[in-house]
Amino acid sequence: MDSFSFLQNRPHYFAVLLSLLFFFEGVSGATFSFVNKCDHSVWPGILGSPKLDSTGFELSRGTSRSFQAPTGWSGRFWGRTGCNFDSSGHGSCATADCGSGQVECNGAGATPPATLAEFTLGSGSQDFYDVSLVDGYNLPMIVEVNGGSGQCASTGCVMDLNMKCPTELRAEGGGACRSACEAFGKPEYCCSGAYNSPASCKPSMYSQLFKSACPKSYSYAYDDASSTFTCTGADYTITFCPKLPSLKSSSDSPPKEIGGTAIDGSGTGTEGAGGMESGSSAQQSELDSSWLANLAIGESTRTQTHHPLVLQFALVLVTSLILSYTHL
Repeated sequence: MDSFSFLQNRPHYFAVLLSLLFFFEGVSGATFSFVNKCDHSVWPGILGSPKLDSTGFELSRGTSRSFQAPTGWSGRFWGRTGCNFDSSGHGSCATADCGSGQVECNGAGATPPATLAEFTLGSGSQDFYDVSLVDGYNLPMIVEVNGGSGQCASTGCVMDLNMKCPTELRAEGGGACRSACEAFGKPEYCCSGAYNSPASCKPSMYSQLFKSACPKSYSYAYDDASSTFTCTGADYTITFCPKLPSLKSSSDSPPKEIGGTAIDGSGTGTEGAGGMESGSSAQQSELDSSWLANLAIGESTRTQTHHPLVLQFALVLVTSLILSYTHL
């Protein structure tokens, strides 16, 4: 009796096999966990395909929430701030509003300025991810990688750019910092028209200001080389307003919030860029030498996942079960 005839004559085994295959197909996707370390609530927005369990929700201070995404999922996450929703879930947000008039974004994207975390999950291949300031900035955000294989670097923007945003880019109310494209609408800033190619669209003084503050984040449309990251078989944690340990004594000192140093909110152009650069250099050094170093040597406190290993074990188990019964 061959394996196919065996399964035809024993439909319950066939059902078990299908269930296991569908289960482990889901396991091979990724879990996205959102953590709010801000001193206020954040309302994450989600835009992607296929649709996840939510497209927008409230994340109170000090809380977290996770979602499972299938292989092949592609989309973006962002944090809305200054939101006011009534008991029926209707309202709006001061920054990064999705325009749906509800807590759920329902397929709508973020209204710039907004810090974005962008992902494309592979189907048995690499995931691609980045943190983008191309549409401006409204919140500090980092992406941490849990498990997986490959480069798997963490990325994000840990500095509070709102504190040093040039006057001409500052959003109304000061809660966000616009991109030069949004502020001025010129093709050379938007990488459009005659500037719609990597060769013709170069970094502007404004995108360089963002890049100096957040070296691993996208600062303009063609900032791929230093801003796109890859990993295979990982889960991801998106943290708003991350707090990192001090370099001087990471074991004895309380966590220090990046961007919490006393910097004035005035000045534009060269002065603003200089302030950002000096502040971000120390913060980036801290990020690389403590937090990223711990991840690199496997000292992350998060649980490491091993999806490929589990999947291989399950397939071997199912195959052995089938073969053992073909001789009955």
